[in-house]
Amino acid sequence: MMFGSPSLPTESLGLQFDNPIGLAAGMDKKGENIPNWECLGFGWMEVGGITLHGQSGNPKPRMFRSMKHGALINRMGFNNPGSEAMFKILAKQKSKKWASVPVGINLGKSKITPNEEAEQDYAGTMERLWEFADLFVVNVSSPNTPNLRELQAGSELDRILTACNEVNARISEETGAKPKPLLVKISPDLEDNQILAVGDIAIAQGCAGIVATNTTTSRPGDDKIMDQVGGLSGKPLRQRSTEIIHTLYAHCGQKLPIIGVGGVSDVDSAWEKIAAGACLLQLYSALVFEGPGVVRTINRGIMRKLTEHGFESLSDAVGHAHRS
Repeated sequence: MMFGSPSLPTESLGLQFDNPIGLAAGMDKKGENIPNWECLGFGWMEVGGITLHGQSGNPKPRMFRSMKHGALINRMGFNNPGSEAMFKILAKQKSKKWASVPVGINLGKSKITPNEEAEQDYAGTMERLWEFADLFVVNVSSPNTPNLRELQAGSELDRILTACNEVNARISEETGAKPKPLLVKISPDLEDNQILAVGDIAIAQGCAGIVATNTTTSRPGDDKIMDQVGGLSGKPLRQRSTEIIHTLYAHCGQKLPIIGVGGVSDVDSAWEKIAAGACLLQLYSALVFEGPGVVRTINRGIMRKLTEHGFESLSDAVGHAHRS
């Protein structure tokens, strides 16, 4: 059964999107379904996270569902086959059938790689998988790899982005192709001043945008599921994610495009992120709780909102909460 979305053309990050709703990282860790996500109406996708070295991730069970809160808790730990094996998987897939929508790759750090050598991990994976991605997302904000979030600090993040930019520029020059958009994914658990510092570094490094946000270690209440360790996604993350988008947009404006993710499950949650300053959106948990038709439903709702507010395009609506 097909759940295609209505066309809602969006231009951002130097790329063309048929609609702004993307699949968040973590769902298709191995890129096994790349040609088919658009059949559910997605305008783009992000696969991974991928680390330089293959790893099995944290012990099972490591994914938990709270129907009461409309939330997922995961402590997957970047389980993935590693960049070398992923190259073979993606090359085989691309030789058969590929997506007609933009494909992003989420870059993670291998657990065995010390933070002092993190830039080698991120840049190494980016170099190996460069040809398969339309954009890359540097994930320094997963709560499930020990000490990973420390890499969001100024000098650490600066070092990683410098290494990735060097790879991007070199391969671009060698191939004659354009550099791939490079984005940073941040944690919702940072203080506002830390968030703004990440935004400033991303701008200084020439990043194409920022993904706000990853999962949170905070909890909406106490019950058996909420006692589980890991990152929480879904409806309880909605408000904080939107607050961060609003804060970043107010500080960085159009200098730093923002991808809004966290609690997007219906048109209202999507529209508030657009109003706060998000030019693209992602979802994951909503597929579990709302079903495969959720992307089409949200895109139709956004089209109605554009008409109701008198906007001619999605770009006109981005950040309108700041102008009202």
